Amino acid sequence: MSETLSQEEIDKLLKAFSTGELDADDYTAEKEKEVKVYDFARPSKFSKEHLRTLENIFEHYGRLLYTNLPAYLRKNVQVDVMNAEALAYSEFSNALSNPVLLGIVNFAPLRGNVIMELGTNLGYAIIDRMLGGEGEAIERKRDFTEIEIIIIERILNICVDLLREPWQNVVNLHPRLERIETNPQFAQLISPTEMIAIVTISITIGEINGLMNVCLPFITLEDVMDKLNIKYWFSSMEKKNEESYEEAIEILIQRSEIPIRAILGHSTISVNDFANIQKGDIIKLDTTINNELDVYVGDIKKFKALPGTTNDDYAVRVTSIVRED
Repeated sequence: MSETLSQEEIDKLLKAFSTGELDADDYTAEKEKEVKVYDFARPSKFSKEHLRTLENIFEHYGRLLYTNLPAYLRKNVQVDVMNAEALAYSEFSNALSNPVLLGIVNFAPLRGNVIMELGTNLGYAIIDRMLGGEGEAIERKRDFTEIEIIIIERILNICVDLLREPWQNVVNLHPRLERIETNPQFAQLISPTEMIAIVTISITIGEINGLMNVCLPFITLEDVMDKLNIKYWFSSMEKKNEESYEEAIEILIQRSEIPIRAILGHSTISVNDFANIQKGDIIKLDTTINNELDVYVGDIKKFKALPGTTNDDYAVRVTSIVRED
């Protein structure tokens, strides 16, 4: 409720208005509401939250590229996600050069296809590197040969397979590279007015820097749009992490190799005796053949054992397990 003025306060206000100390125009009842222009020809189907979630997904994807591509290219690879934006497909297709490297990816089980545009300079660098060169790009653009397309297809297949893990929190994805197009006219997969999300990724192979643009049509993501929000993405990621990472860590620990050693005994000799020791000399230990040996796993004493042989190799037979507090 508004504050009620006393008669004395009302008189002071009227006097101030009459003398010009206050201006009535300064006291407007309501501010005019700002009207936002909406373009019905280009409806905004991707919110800022959708784009931010896509950035998070492809930041995970970028880390996978960073760790996996060097194994195939034998070259240092840097990957950075620059931004995600929404625009009409015509704006994307009109900006494509000729020749171009477009990977048409089947985004099953989602409808439609996704386009991965790889910078031609990165394509030339990959070809040069895979054929034994230093990974340099040519200055003058030219058409790609069939052999070069096959080489690039091998790397793009790896990039497409790496899409599975980042999208697991949204959908159980089974992407497949259908083909590579070098002419943008053959990549008219959707209506020019259809809205798409473009995720731009900067990739540096050695000294060559280029861009990878991932084109995600709204029609493809429509069925999972409600899952493309930060709250859902993080909550599902936490649930998955609790299960998958514990299992993954357990598997890695089980595969770890650790040293194990059995101590036959101890002895103390002088430096002079050690310097003059010869083959056939006997060093007396503080244990007998009937004493149990201490067996260490790493630096921790874990077992008691008796010495012996198996298949002409020295061995020990565990007699007890040392359980420390």
